Amino acid sequence: MTEIPEHLLKRAAAARDKAKAEPAEEPAAEAAAPAGDSRIPEHLLKRSQAAKAKSDDAPAEGGGAVAVAEKVGAVVAAGPAGGGVPIGAGPGGHTQRLLTVVKSGTIQDVKATPVDKVHTWPHLLAAEFVAALAMTAFTFIFSIFVHAPLLELANTNQTPNPSKAPWYFLGLQELLVYFHPMIAGVTLPGVGMIALILTPYLDRNPSNKPEDRKFATSIMTVHIMFWAVLVIIGSFFRGPGFNFVLPWVDGLFFEL
Repeated sequence: MTEIPEHLLKRAAAARDKAKAEPAEEPAAEAAAPAGDSRIPEHLLKRSQAAKAKSDDAPAEGGGAVAVAEKVGAVVAAGPAGGGVPIGAGPGGHTQRLLTVVKSGTIQDVKATPVDKVHTWPHLLAAEFVAALAMTAFTFIFSIFVHAPLLELANTNQTPNPSKAPWYFLGLQELLVYFHPMIAGVTLPGVGMIALILTPYLDRNPSNKPEDRKFATSIMTVHIMFWAVLVIIGSFFRGPGFNFVLPWVDGLFFEL
C-alpha cells in the first residue's frame, strides 16, 4: 500500500474542518448552471435533464432518494423526494468532485540531472578490443621492418662492465647505490605501492575531471616522476663500475 504524504493528510483534514464550519445549505440557483454554460458539454447537460425528468415522473421508493452519479469514483448525493438538484451537487446536478491535485514531484523521484555514465559492455570493452587489435597489428608490422637488437651469447667467464639490469628495473638498481638493500628493495617500493592503493580511499571525490582531482593527480605525478628520474640516471649517467658519468663526455653505457 502506498503511503500518503504528510502534507496531503494535513490538507484533507483542513478541508474537512472547513466543510463542517460552513453552513450546509446552498441556494439552488447557485448550484444550477445555465444551459449555455461553455464549461459543461452539451451532451452531459441533456443527460442530466433527462435523468431529472425521469425522477419527477417516477419517484423512488423508500423516502424518494435518487442516486445521480453512477460512475466509479463519483460522490453519490441523495436528492429530495420531490426531485430537483441533490444537496451538494455541482452545476447541472453533477456530483463528481475533484478532491485534490497531486504534483508528480511529491511522490515520484524525478531525476532531471543527466548522468555522465555508460555501460562497460559494449561501450568500453568494444573500444579496448579495437585498440588492442590496432596495437597488435602495429607491433607485427613494425617487427617486419625493424629487427630487435640482440647481443652475443652470454659468456660465463666474463662479466660485462657496467652490468645493468633491464631499464624497467634500473630504478631499483639506482636505489641500491644510496640505501641498504632492505630499504631500497622492500621498504621504499612497499611504501609507494601502499600509498597508491590507499589513494582512492583517501580521495573520495566522485568527479572524473583532472582539475577536480588535484590530490590523486599529485600523488601519481610524484610517483611517476620519482621513478622516471631514477631510471634515467641509471640508464644514461652510470658508466663502468656503475659510477656516475656524463654521457656527452664519457659516452653512453646503455643497451636495450
